[in-house]
Amino acid sequence: MNYEIYTEGEFKYIDEGQGQPLMILHGLFGALSNFDGVIEGFKENYRVVIPVMPIYDMPMRQASLEGLQAFIERFIELKNLKDIIVLGNSLGGHVGLLYTLAHQDNVKSLILTGSSGLFENTMGGSFPKRGSYEYIKERVEYTFYDPKTATKELLDEVFEITSSIPKCMNIVQIAKSAQRTNMAKEINAIKVPTCLIWGLNDTITPPSVGHEFNRLISNSELHFIDKCCHAPMMEQPEIFCEYMAGFLDKIKESEPTLK
Repeated sequence: MNYEIYTEGEFKYIDEGQGQPLMILHGLFGALSNFDGVIEGFKENYRVVIPVMPIYDMPMRQASLEGLQAFIERFIELKNLKDIIVLGNSLGGHVGLLYTLAHQDNVKSLILTGSSGLFENTMGGSFPKRGSYEYIKERVEYTFYDPKTATKELLDEVFEITSSIPKCMNIVQIAKSAQRTNMAKEINAIKVPTCLIWGLNDTITPPSVGHEFNRLISNSELHFIDKCCHAPMMEQPEIFCEYMAGFLDKIKESEPTLK
């Protein structure tokens, strides 16, 4: 699907549909197209907003989870987003956790899939091996249950990113920031309804990580998707959207009705 990417100041973003804001935070190598199924499935009832996080382009001194959180806070303030549903995949989940902890009054619910924040078999420091397409292909395919999910378009995009020394330096720095920022002692303070949708075959944040998030976040529910690795919204979009829709419907049903 092709969606218009808007530019406003330092921000580039997708903004589809109307209604309650559903803000999606992508991962370290997360293309916006990763969320086609979610956009199509929810834009009729929600305002789906996906800011492009400046992972590769932000000044190196700011290349950290804190820098990405501050970027998202500025974006939310600019767009005046209220009562947000936050959906984060991988690194985006980690940023979503930080934002939620700091702004629980503005987060209606949280959805995490393959999120970092507790443990991940990261591709961080060693991943950006420049100049080897086969190596990039192998590492990207490792994140999917079915290697064919890693399309040539995706492989070309990651290869182009990792061919740039400045981009590689940012990737390594942000990956190390994620490794340092373990949130096991903080996330039990999250009280907003939380939905965890995990690939049963996740090699980056294994199923045990999903269970640990579920244990630490008291108001959470956990769903596993079989034959699915680190990006369920890409590999099994229909099942992913079913779990997500069921969760959001339950939240709506629990809200008090105005008389």
